[in-house]
Amino acid sequence: MLRERFHAMGTGMELVVDAPDGPLARAALAAARAEVARLERLLSRFRPGSELSRLNRERRMHVGADLMRVLVAALDLRRRTAGRFDPTLGRAMWAWGYDRTFERVADDPRPAPRAPAGGAVALDRRRGWVALGPGAELDLGAIAKGDAADRAAALLAQAGPCLVDAGGDLVVSGPRAAGPWPVAVEGPGGPTVLMLERGAVATSGVDRRRWRRGGREAHHAMAPGRGAPADTDLVRASAVASTGAEADALATALLVAGADGARALADDWRVPAVLVAGDGGVALAGGLR
Repeated sequence: MLRERFHAMGTGMELVVDAPDGPLARAALAAARAEVARLERLLSRFRPGSELSRLNRERRMHVGADLMRVLVAALDLRRRTAGRFDPTLGRAMWAWGYDRTFERVADDPRPAPRAPAGGAVALDRRRGWVALGPGAELDLGAIAKGDAADRAAALLAQAGPCLVDAGGDLVVSGPRAAGPWPVAVEGPGGPTVLMLERGAVATSGVDRRRWRRGGREAHHAMAPGRGAPADTDLVRASAVASTGAEADALATALLVAGADGARALADDWRVPAVLVAGDGGVALAGGLR
């Protein structure tokens, strides 16, 4: 079992491959790490030179295959979640103070300025063009990390069964020689352990990345149609899906929905989920027992 740890996409990353040490495994580790770095350069809203930042500035432009792939997935998930996950809320994020990497976000006594609650995005997939409508500014933070984990896992799997940990969001390519991968989802009374053979589990939470704006506690999970942090009674939501990108977005959508809404949605969507409420209660939904 080989492991490699590094920092990327604003979090700690770990690559694990169930393979003997050798040139194939080492090359796969290097390729997976390089792919994460490449995607961060393209998709980070905190890098002025990224392709995503250029699109937000120029409003209409030709984009590469990677940004188009993530945008297609993100807009499909916006539709499926009825806007509970919305990649077009970048201006609201900036207005509430999340306009830099979280380590540099500071409390601000001033009220947040009004910001558009998202907007339309037009895609021409055949020609590779994207146009942003009024009010739309893209923030792919709740899906890009999962997509990067998916891409890294695809490269790492060439050497053997693997796990990619992107700050607690996990993608596995297949069972280890010893069987499924044990994945611990933390809760107040101890972890819930999921045995994952393949696919992904992602967690979105408001208990750690918080700050104050205009005397109000703020966080990254925006309410649909409001352009402001959601008034959710959940502190964390974890979702299981076939890909890291999907799990990442669905976890955000469940978090925004609140405890009762998230349980109903997870059951309706058939998304296995672990939901941690502010009072310490833990609920399993979407088929988990």
